[in-house]
Amino acid sequence: MSTVEAAPVRPGDDFDVAAVHAWLAERIPEAGRADAPPEVRQFSGGASNLTYLLRYPERELILRRPPVGHKAASAHDMQREFRVQSLLAGAYPYVPEMLALCDDHDVLGADFYVMERLDGVILRGRPPRDLDLSPERTRALCTSVIDRLVDLHQVDPEATGLDELGRGTGYVERQVAGWSARYRAARTTFSPRFERVMAWLEAHRPDDVANVVIHNDYRFDNVVLDPVDLSVVGVLDWEMATLGDPLMDLGASLAYWVEADDDRVMQA
Repeated sequence: MSTVEAAPVRPGDDFDVAAVHAWLAERIPEAGRADAPPEVRQFSGGASNLTYLLRYPERELILRRPPVGHKAASAHDMQREFRVQSLLAGAYPYVPEMLALCDDHDVLGADFYVMERLDGVILRGRPPRDLDLSPERTRALCTSVIDRLVDLHQVDPEATGLDELGRGTGYVERQVAGWSARYRAARTTFSPRFERVMAWLEAHRPDDVANVVIHNDYRFDNVVLDPVDLSVVGVLDWEMATLGDPLMDLGASLAYWVEADDDRVMQA
């Protein structure tokens, strides 16, 4: 089962389904045995790379591609995203199976890859009404989600070939400096300057505690849960994965964490 519903493809995000089907038919058995191209739907989650459901009679597949239009040169690297998950597969069992990568732009107009569809529950703004989220189950769920993040941080980058991702130590320093520079470059006349905030962050910046594989966008709506016991069965959206400080990964996750007594702005 899956509680994540796909919708009709948005105008402008469509592609040549017949061409993609012909390419897949030579690489994925379930596509090759199909009498016609798949039904195509689109997932609404995510604001970066585009995600589609390819529904064949024997199997449902997921296609990921860059957004349509102008893209930054270093962004939306489908080959990197595919490679990261392929290398992780043997050491981290929560990665979807990677099935095919296409770098022939005559097929879809851009690089894309296809992976298995993971069945399960993804918690977003409105959880399924029949889902038991009692305090005990919720605590177990949250513990499981954080445990899977800890598991990721235990992956050996050299043994998996993922050591190619990083730039060595100094991840925290690069993040503080990089995001400060990007804010200054993007700031408009009436935007807050935040110079005191950036100066405080630089002055209080901790040293890296380790240099490990980090997801960089680890939150509930990138985690697939078993619908029965709410254990983690998959982790999605690896486009920002890199080597860095595990506490930065945890901190990014906690940015989405809301307590009952938090300000209403945080709970919106």
